[in-house]
Amino acid sequence: MQSVLLYGSYGFVGNLVAREAIDRIRDGDPDFELLLAGRDPERLREQVDDLGRPGYRFALDDPDTVAEALERADPDCVLNCAGPFSNTAEPLVEGCIRTGTDYVDITGEIPVIESIRERDADAADADVTLLPAAAFSAVPMDCLAAHLVDRLPEADTLAVGVDSLRPPSIGTVRTVIGGLEDGGAIYRDGRLEHVPTAWRTRRIDFGRGERPAVTMPMGDVSTAHYTTGVPNVEVYALMPQPARIALKAHRYLAPLLEPTPVREGLKWLAGLVREGPASWSRKRGSAYVWGEARVEDDGSESEFGDDSEPTDRVVSRLQTPDAYVVTVDAALAATERVLEGDADDGFRTPAGAFGPEFVLALEGVEGFFDESKPESEPPAVDVSAP
Repeated sequence: MQSVLLYGSYGFVGNLVAREAIDRIRDGDPDFELLLAGRDPERLREQVDDLGRPGYRFALDDPDTVAEALERADPDCVLNCAGPFSNTAEPLVEGCIRTGTDYVDITGEIPVIESIRERDADAADADVTLLPAAAFSAVPMDCLAAHLVDRLPEADTLAVGVDSLRPPSIGTVRTVIGGLEDGGAIYRDGRLEHVPTAWRTRRIDFGRGERPAVTMPMGDVSTAHYTTGVPNVEVYALMPQPARIALKAHRYLAPLLEPTPVREGLKWLAGLVREGPASWSRKRGSAYVWGEARVEDDGSESEFGDDSEPTDRVVSRLQTPDAYVVTVDAALAATERVLEGDADDGFRTPAGAFGPEFVLALEGVEGFFDESKPESEPPAVDVSAP
């Protein structure tokens, strides 16, 4: 029987994934053994006793230690749910390549996805699949981007966005704090480009009427680019006005966050955040995902967010359950597909590996809702208002 090592199994999301996997295994699908893993001996021991699954404790400080731990556990695939992934992905990817173990994670961090992309050739040589970002919001937006380009193959500009206001878990907050210094990011003319935080504001109809959204440095910037090959990509998130103002203010306050004591203090405060939303909240939650593919009207360089009329434009949407519900389902579905050999070796994105329909197989996802091609230009972008 194949086995999956779930690293970070006792974290908020990791524990949700572990419990859902066990429920599915008891029902006969999926057919793999679940191995629990992490660096905290007390939390791991408590979870092992609770769930009755084997546990493997190892830290990620030394590549040799990681490789030895993977050889001892001998999983067919590692599912990494331990954030911040800027700290955990690289050593686990290295260990997986050394031991010939497939790798899946739930990161939403651009630098992490880009660094895993750099190991493409190494992974292919080792017959290993590296599939990051098997989570919300990457899976819905990545699949939506692929669907849009199927509708408009000549597209040279993509914008995707999400409306999902929900309390973050501790791990998410710590990940955001760790990435504050990076600011925003987009793909422009095929290259990753750093831009200010909340670089642009745009009124977007995610499915509940037009609302202001701002550009965000979410991992979908990278996954959508690699999945579709489209050279220009922006990602938006719906934000209330106070949050938009705070994000724009971050451009000027960022230097205050650079000293290590300040950043560590923020991480300590993150520990006061509640460990993710309650079960009843997750069951009632939902999210709306929007995407637009465009062809610019001439051969000149793309100017993101300009109000020029494209020669062609398509818009599509998805509606999904709660972000955490999607993450658990997507992570397990991607892992199962990797175990079944459905993803080629090397670096792969969710939609790049499994196609745009992958998201529609997740429970509770509705779409794609396609707009007909408009007669007029797209909504103008406001780059100055908060």
